[in-house]
Amino acid sequence: MPAERAFARWTGAAETFGFSKRVRAIPASARIHAALREQIIGMEIPPGAALQEKQIALACGVSRTPVREALLKLADERLVDIFPQYGTFVSRISVPAMRDAMVIRDALERAAARGAAAAVDEAAVTRLRNLLVEQRTTHEAGHLAAFYAADEAFHQAIAEIAGHPNLWRVVRQEKAHVDRCRILTLPSPDRRLGVMSDHQAIFAAIASGKPDAAEAAMQAHLDQVLPIVTVLVQRHPNYFEGADAALPAEGAPADITGPPAAAAPEPAETQKTPRKRTR
Repeated sequence: MPAERAFARWTGAAETFGFSKRVRAIPASARIHAALREQIIGMEIPPGAALQEKQIALACGVSRTPVREALLKLADERLVDIFPQYGTFVSRISVPAMRDAMVIRDALERAAARGAAAAVDEAAVTRLRNLLVEQRTTHEAGHLAAFYAADEAFHQAIAEIAGHPNLWRVVRQEKAHVDRCRILTLPSPDRRLGVMSDHQAIFAAIASGKPDAAEAAMQAHLDQVLPIVTVLVQRHPNYFEGADAALPAEGAPADITGPPAAAAPEPAETQKTPRKRTR
């Protein structure tokens, strides 16, 4: 089971998930939430996979109470579906939620790009340039997780240079479903090259102190996201819900993922229809 393999990594990995003395003050539920969220967004635990409270509690060495709290928070973020008396499953990637997230992301990241171009200085230019070099290095090495991390760091840096670091906090919270799609595209070298080309254009506009050009470059970059969704839905149909809301794939590259994934496990709600837990 994918979830069982992911949970197995927790054993003996206390430092990774915050069970060290220096972070002992962080509640167990928060640590478990962060670890699960990372693995869900990173597609280590795929859409449709079952999550077992008892398994997670044993792996983390805690009672089931903090696990339950973590799962409820993930349900609030629409990353898991809880069916009382039935089971908890990783949610499918919601196409409507992605569309909503991109409206929010477009508005905030365009503003961040404008602000960064208006406030740019030598230190900011150096910071962004170094992140581009890091992304190029990770791409060439085929280190997909590190490439993704450098991508995130580039966007976060723009918000911080603009003087609005909380913009990135909001964007990160809202784009969880978008990020799961991004993970699916990372195996494609062409897709990574396209991301780096977009980032170079954004960097050039910010470094030149041109707010209008920076906003336009950011918009062009973000406009690449939703057209890819239809292609991903076709290749990974069991990973998505609300796929009828996907945008046409016009302009999306055909080679944006690796081979089609094995079918995601069908949660038992396809056999009967339990009621989701509401809060």
